[in-house]
Amino acid sequence: MEISTTKVPTHEQIIALYDSVGWSAYTDQPDVLARAHANSDFLVYAYYDDHQLIGLARAISDDATICYLQDILVHPQAQRTGAGRELFSAVRKRFEHLRQFVLITDDEPGQRAFYESMGLSEGSDFEHGSVRIFARFL
Repeated sequence: MEISTTKVPTHEQIIALYDSVGWSAYTDQPDVLARAHANSDFLVYAYYDDHQLIGLARAISDDATICYLQDILVHPQAQRTGAGRELFSAVRKRFEHLRQFVLITDDEPGQRAFYESMGLSEGSDFEHGSVRIFARFL
């Protein structure tokens, strides 16, 4: 497996990856997804055999106080291979100087376990008082 920030996949590879995990809200509007990637602050990719895209992580940040991890996805056939862990670690390393690292995700036990293993806490579980997260989804 290769992790890269410079080896950018084709738009078709990106769409196929999002399709593989069922994220149709992105693939139904491929031009919007392309714009989202173009406007992101940090993208990192995971490849198998030097050419097959198996995962990516996308972050948005002011590079001063906060990083928002918007997307982290791994092709179902490559899950549990360490790809997600390496992608997550690459984003954390890039933004390790920031005070806030934020992620919003589905309410699935496996995801909670993964993010907790990576050092994140759910807002209601913070030791120094809970954190409220407000969001709007259309």
